[in-house]
Amino acid sequence: MQLDNRRSLWDLTRAAGANVERFIADATLRLPLATLAQNASGPGVAAELRQQSILVSSHEQMTAALALLALDGVARRIVLCPPDLKPTHLPYVLATAEVDTIVSDHAPDNAEVPTTIRYVTCRPDELSPVPAGEDRLVTEWILFTSGTTGTPKMVVHTLDTLAGPIERILALGAGAIWSTYYDIRRYGGLQILLRALLGGGSIVLSSPNESPAEYLARVAANRVTHITGTPSHWRRALMSPVARDISPKYARMSGEVADQAIIDKLRTFYPNATVAHAFASTEAGLAFDVNDGQAGFPAHLISDNGPVAAIRIQDGSMRIRSNRTALRYLGDNMPNLMDGEGFVDTGDMIEQRDGRCYFAGRREGIINVGGLKVHPEEVEAIINQHPDVQMSLVKSRANPITGAIVVAEVVRKPAADGDPDEFRKAILALCRDALPAHKIPANIRVVAALDVGVSGKLARVRA
Repeated sequence: MQLDNRRSLWDLTRAAGANVERFIADATLRLPLATLAQNASGPGVAAELRQQSILVSSHEQMTAALALLALDGVARRIVLCPPDLKPTHLPYVLATAEVDTIVSDHAPDNAEVPTTIRYVTCRPDELSPVPAGEDRLVTEWILFTSGTTGTPKMVVHTLDTLAGPIERILALGAGAIWSTYYDIRRYGGLQILLRALLGGGSIVLSSPNESPAEYLARVAANRVTHITGTPSHWRRALMSPVARDISPKYARMSGEVADQAIIDKLRTFYPNATVAHAFASTEAGLAFDVNDGQAGFPAHLISDNGPVAAIRIQDGSMRIRSNRTALRYLGDNMPNLMDGEGFVDTGDMIEQRDGRCYFAGRREGIINVGGLKVHPEEVEAIINQHPDVQMSLVKSRANPITGAIVVAEVVRKPAADGDPDEFRKAILALCRDALPAHKIPANIRVVAALDVGVSGKLARVRA
């Protein structure tokens, strides 16, 4: 399928899998795409929003998904507002994106909306697509970078730059039923939504208000075949007995370092599934995915002629160039998205060993122990090898002598028993065998759970 900017997301969705019964589902609604096609013949909210810059701010992912189907090719710009946007940042976003209208499934929150901006509250079923045959615009899709702590960074994509990475997935054929732990208002979740819609499949959306067991029960009930999430998502999911009730054909991880322990666990739980892990960023797009059962990725992918993207390692960090890269950052006084050769610096640090590349961690996440660098993810990968460890979080703690020391919090598997002190000693023994002294945790605390942010990544804060 060759994407054509004159055709909208809805046009392409209808053309894919035309002979398959397809649907979009969340915790409360299962909407057949055939019903959406019928609604497209009547008037809807989207018909009033042509050429406008639209901020989509919703409680439910279903509203966001249907807004994309209704507004792409109609609106000048769609801003996908993430659920964790701070109210204090809303005025900046509205001004920078030149928002004309806010489309939402709920009344305005406490944040003030200027009277010059229209606020439209509607049900999801009122977001019907504009009928085929009408002129289509090349709509800008505005996404927020993940992990933003200061002023939000907004990235400009189009359907063409976003949908490029799914070309190989289209070969899966119509009928695949996708689901993702990710929120579709972030890059990772949006990619899965597009894979489902443009690949002729269906999608089951997650909800932040349901437990892992409730979500997995819906995954099982809808017979999901392809499911994705961060390693942290999967570690939490595998703690639930309901994890045994699903039988995916494809299970993928991205967004965090996929260490060997979680890859092996997924392959054990789902022996008939292809277990893959991928790297992508909001700015640079997809770099690769691998399904060879090993952590890291083959060093031969570092090439200016890679199968998906050009990849370089410069000053230890991964840089990516492809025709799926975002167009630019939105707003004045923003940094250049790319260098002079078109490469995006991801800030993800890479180490090469024996013909394979491994993610050491984020450049800004390094712990400085007396001038020696420690990547938390490297220590976590060792801790997670212990058979009784479900997941772990390594962070820094201030120290008057070295400036910082390494500490760890560990979640023990529910079925694990034995003396807690012996458990901690065994983890320390693993670390001593694999790590230099400055990387060994000075303290290990066993906790019931770890905080996972809305992006699905471990919440990394200074101890």
